[in-house]
Amino acid sequence: MNNDQIQEDLSEVLQVRRDKLAKLQEMGRDPFHQSRYDRTSDSMEIKNNFENFEGKVVKIAGRIMSKRIQGKAGFIDVQDHEGRIQCYVRLDRIGEEEYAIFSTYDLGDIIGLEGEVFKTKKEEISVKANEVVLLSKSLQILPEKYHGLKDQDLRYRQRYVDLIVNPEVKEAFVIRTKAIKALRNYLDTRGFLEVETPILNTIAGGANARPFITHHNTLDIPMYLRIANELYLKRLIVGGFDKVYEMGRMFRNEGMSIKHNPEYTAIELYQAYADYTDMMEITENVIAHMAEAATGSMKINYQGTEIDFTPPWKRMTMEDCVKEYTGVDFSTINTDEEALAVAKEKGIEITPGMRRGEVINSLFEEFGEDKLIQPTFITHHPVEVSPLAKRNVEDPRRTDRFEAFANKWELANAFSELNDPIDQKGRFMDQMRKKELGDDEACDMDEDFINALEVGLPPTGGLGIGMDRVMMLLTNSPSIRDVILFPTMKPIDSNQNKIEE
Repeated sequence: MNNDQIQEDLSEVLQVRRDKLAKLQEMGRDPFHQSRYDRTSDSMEIKNNFENFEGKVVKIAGRIMSKRIQGKAGFIDVQDHEGRIQCYVRLDRIGEEEYAIFSTYDLGDIIGLEGEVFKTKKEEISVKANEVVLLSKSLQILPEKYHGLKDQDLRYRQRYVDLIVNPEVKEAFVIRTKAIKALRNYLDTRGFLEVETPILNTIAGGANARPFITHHNTLDIPMYLRIANELYLKRLIVGGFDKVYEMGRMFRNEGMSIKHNPEYTAIELYQAYADYTDMMEITENVIAHMAEAATGSMKINYQGTEIDFTPPWKRMTMEDCVKEYTGVDFSTINTDEEALAVAKEKGIEITPGMRRGEVINSLFEEFGEDKLIQPTFITHHPVEVSPLAKRNVEDPRRTDRFEAFANKWELANAFSELNDPIDQKGRFMDQMRKKELGDDEACDMDEDFINALEVGLPPTGGLGIGMDRVMMLLTNSPSIRDVILFPTMKPIDSNQNKIEE
């Protein structure tokens, strides 16, 4: 059968459903006129407590997922938010007219059903219907679980269908909700205050990333979807809050991959009179707490590898990591020229204006990151790649910063916040120079933030955690799209029969 014939047959089936709806409407039985249905029970409640429900009349509601009609009786499986339950419908119980209408119902239709709980001869817990009401007519065809909706791309695009046909998908999002609740509880009980800061910004700041740009018509200025909420949260510490956090969407106009989505969830928190070591303690404890609350253990299995989040985590400086995996000792390399020679020798791309610290970071990203399977803190990043972090007192070329890694991925980024306004302005100027050299991820100058620092920021520790990557690990999900209900997708060409990415 060719594709045109398949499409023609499909159109005929869809038309049949519309014809059935029109017939019901002519009879005064328009399902879309139903406003509500008073349920008394759900499927799992009945099945898990049969001894309390046997012989009792219940009212359930859900979607018809299977249907087996044999003459004057039929079985259907009804799926609700908890699971499925079998229902038995007989002509002599609901009446000839109602049974005739019931017989026309399709898979995917949403019904309300009142009936008596019992067990069949095969010991299956079921509901014997006294009344069946059509609450919504499905005009599309649900794919079969084992024969349809296997295209992963289509599952992401039509998550609503994916959740119906593959209800186990919900489990990842249940775990996600449990983990987020645990995170909030951990911070709230330790005196942190949850706040909200702007998503639309006049300056793209707080991180090195390419922003999404929009335009404010009334003000006639460009505006940016936030790439981080860092600078606003630090303004609140200036204003007198001691502990604040915000969890929400961030936006970065960058590539998409199994661990990158342009719109993602992150949490940032700031604590006055604390430093990056305090943030380490929070990071390892809060992620371990999330893992235990969501999965029952601090040890998780991710794609066949056990990852142990039990504190304390391993700690390494970035230079030590580079030395371990490349043999290059940067304690003996002090000039940009020497560093660039090493970069060339190791096959690292040399960018305009590249300096010693950027070479260290590039070597780490190329040779170190993929060795970090178990949770590890990489500390003391070069100042050149840390424009918002406080310099290390013992070695001003380094900063008091760390990134947390697990499964080769960066999960968190934190530092002792730079609170010297003169140094911060110089770092912003350096970022502007990078931008002039073509680095479109470099930070913009934020004069108001400099003004806030001049008012006075106390010693502060700050932390950001990428929630979606943590959720991938906790749910054993191979792609970030598996833990985002509606991930960003390339639009479909309406003229194409096959969805392409």
